[in-house]
Amino acid sequence: MQKPQCGAPNLTLIFLCTVLLAAGRAAVGSQARYELEREPAYWDAQARATLDAALKLHPRNHQAKNIILFLGDGMGVSTVTAARILRGQMEGGSGEETMLAMDTFPYVALSKTYSVDKQVADSASTATAYHCGVKANAKTVGLSANAVAYECNTTFGNEVFSVLRRAKAQGKSVGIVTTTRVQHASPAAAYAHSVSRSWYSDADLPYSARRQGCVDIATQMVTNVDIDVILGGGRMYMTPKGTPDPEYPTSNSRKGDRKDKRNLIDVWLKAKPNKRSHYVWHRKEFDEINAETTDRLMGLFEPKDMRFEVFRNNTRDPSIVEMTEKAIQILSKNPKGIDHGHHDGIAKLALTEAVMFDQAIHRASQLTRESDTLTVVTADHSHVFTFGGNTPRGNPIFGLAPKRADDKMPFTSILYANGPGYVHVNGTRGNITMVDYYDEEYMQQAAVPLDSETHGGEDVTIYAKGPMAHLFHGVKEQNYVAHVMAYAACLEPYTNCPPHPHNHTSAGCVNAPSSFLFGLLGLIWFFR
Repeated sequence: MQKPQCGAPNLTLIFLCTVLLAAGRAAVGSQARYELEREPAYWDAQARATLDAALKLHPRNHQAKNIILFLGDGMGVSTVTAARILRGQMEGGSGEETMLAMDTFPYVALSKTYSVDKQVADSASTATAYHCGVKANAKTVGLSANAVAYECNTTFGNEVFSVLRRAKAQGKSVGIVTTTRVQHASPAAAYAHSVSRSWYSDADLPYSARRQGCVDIATQMVTNVDIDVILGGGRMYMTPKGTPDPEYPTSNSRKGDRKDKRNLIDVWLKAKPNKRSHYVWHRKEFDEINAETTDRLMGLFEPKDMRFEVFRNNTRDPSIVEMTEKAIQILSKNPKGIDHGHHDGIAKLALTEAVMFDQAIHRASQLTRESDTLTVVTADHSHVFTFGGNTPRGNPIFGLAPKRADDKMPFTSILYANGPGYVHVNGTRGNITMVDYYDEEYMQQAAVPLDSETHGGEDVTIYAKGPMAHLFHGVKEQNYVAHVMAYAACLEPYTNCPPHPHNHTSAGCVNAPSSFLFGLLGLIWFFR
């Protein structure tokens, strides 16, 4: 490739020059760090500080008043690492040394994600595991493995119940926040029981399933559990067929989908007449919601899934961080108290969502206290996403590996094992030399052709802090997540519970006035 000359009247060359100049500025800012890192004393001091902090760490052996579950759908270890580097580079550093909010959590474990019938699981069976405490079959939500996918009559008698539902039964406030549709498999297992994760509305149910008594996921969301805060997408599954969408009134594909002519938004609003309930679909209405005078809030900001962060309309839709803040403010008044991008083979969409997901974790930490809030961050499964190629320190995370492949052509450090990025021309891999591989919609190359990139089967990480967080250690089955949360909050089936904070003598344990269970699902980018 001919070396580009800055100032040449070529859009591709102008882009490359801009990248090179930006990289130069970041290098200047990182030079002081590099100088320090050359000396063993730097690493010795850093390790000693980390060791001192570890020696001062003591488990919080008391009951949790609040539980927050952050679920990064598809957030494997490689995704977390790449997102960490991206965030650091967005801030002008080399990236590798950056600490995400989740990186600061003191307790870490690995979660085995297989389902009863699949070595590589989907988001439905895994959601049943971490919400309800039992492993299940693929495509099913809120049901034991005795249920068979798509066979309606296997639903009844095989229902399993989530930590969220058990918390509500004890008078706690509960909420779901997601950037997918709120009927998506990952949140659905918190409130629904369905042999098909795709039965979003009654229009999706086959006639035989309706006749046998199966109920769609949207209906179950507003009838099975009184969920105090519901924020995400999924408007079209809540309104009668043909109802114009308020944001896209001329779009036929975004109209209401329900055959039963029910307006489930109204059903939810009227379910608790003694509580102050509000529904919003626009950023302006959302911002005007006063958390102090609101008991229940439903916000549905898109007909289906919400938009990727890089395409989000700031004037119409709130971010995951803003939704998290509003939800915590509303729920905390109770005295009782994060896939698409990877499936599309487009890493920039996925990793940008991961960075925003981590910002939501940080904001939640600012609004709660570690002394009384168990916060768990994990994923349902991984993806066949990788980055490598002997890249130097500070290499742009979306950039090229330093060497060419055996076919004499360059390749990006980020690649997928399979997916739509498999493009061969006359039996030869595509040459990306003049492609804008920093573009938001650039599709990284893949080794095997598939319409949609697949999940990965390896373990994912569990990060935890707060009361009973130390129970997350080692390698655990994924359904263990629900059991720790239930035990920490003294929910069924656990009765021999940790002591209340005010009966506990450990330093830093404060008897906070609020107690709620908040199932925050950062179902942000990778699912199916």
